[in-house]
Amino acid sequence: MGGELPKQYMPLLGLPLIHHTLAALCSVPAIERVFVVLSADDADWAHHDWSALGSRMVPLFCGGLTRADSVLGGLHAIKNEVAATDWILVHDAARPCITGWQVEKLMHELAYDDVGGLLAIPVADTIKRADEHHRVADTVAREGLWSAQTPQMFRYAVLQRALEGARNVTDEAAAIEAAGLRPRLIKGDAANLKVTWPFDLLLAEWILRRSEAEETIEEKKP
Repeated sequence: MGGELPKQYMPLLGLPLIHHTLAALCSVPAIERVFVVLSADDADWAHHDWSALGSRMVPLFCGGLTRADSVLGGLHAIKNEVAATDWILVHDAARPCITGWQVEKLMHELAYDDVGGLLAIPVADTIKRADEHHRVADTVAREGLWSAQTPQMFRYAVLQRALEGARNVTDEAAAIEAAGLRPRLIKGDAANLKVTWPFDLLLAEWILRRSEAEETIEEKKP
């Protein structure tokens, strides 16, 4: 993203980007706690007012160098507050357009699943694999390919063991796969984008404004 301010604190509709993410998660009644894994030296969190999110939101200053390190650190930090079979949902702070209904859909469809799973969307674009010179090496068949999103939902003990055995993964599902299990793909929504590039902030703003407008229309209906 560039700049000195971490992207999770970049302003989005007058609030830190992460505020929108947390507000969506805190709006889901079935979620008992929303733990926010932050780096130990995070100096920005204290500069914002999070009181509107309620008492279920708990910051944890135990983040690591990688995503896997941060998630595993968070799991260790809450070990006395959860049971081995409790469901854990892991969500990217940089996905501020997640909605409560998407989270509830994931939870409903995986409630009795033996493994767990994740939100994802089928790949629509033609995929090219590049060589070291940024020329097309080959075209990858997109049939059966899905783009992984978050939240990703797995049992506490299963996820902890999987991450302890696979620290170089880029998401929790990959750790579960490395443990020999097959996570289930739950179709998500393209609006659940991950803010990665500066233009993504404009897209996120448009998506959130549209969502607010739709909610206002619903409220005005008799």
